[in-house]
Amino acid sequence: METWRIIATGAFLVGGLVMVLVAMALVRDRKHSQRFQVWQAGLIGLAVVAVITLGIAFFLPSVVAWALVAATVAAVLFLTLVD
Repeated sequence: METWRIIATGAFLVGGLVMVLVAMALVRDRKHSQRFQVWQAGLIGLAVVAVITLGIAFFLPSVVAWALVAATVAAVLFLTLVD
C-alpha cells in the first residue's frame, strides 16, 4: 500500500469518527429523540465512514481520496468551531 493511501485513510478515519460523534450529538439534542435514534445515527454513520475508508484505502484515485479528506476536515472544522 502506498504511503499517501495510509495517510489519507487515517486522516479520513479520524475526521469521519468525529463527524459520527457530532451527528449523534445533533440527534440527541433534538426534542423527543430517543436513545434508539441516537444509536441508529451512529451505526449508519459508522457504516458510511467504513465504506468510504475502505474505498480510500484500496481503490479510489488520489484526487478523489484527498478531496474527501479535505471535505471532511472542512466539515469538522465548521461544525465544531462555528457556534
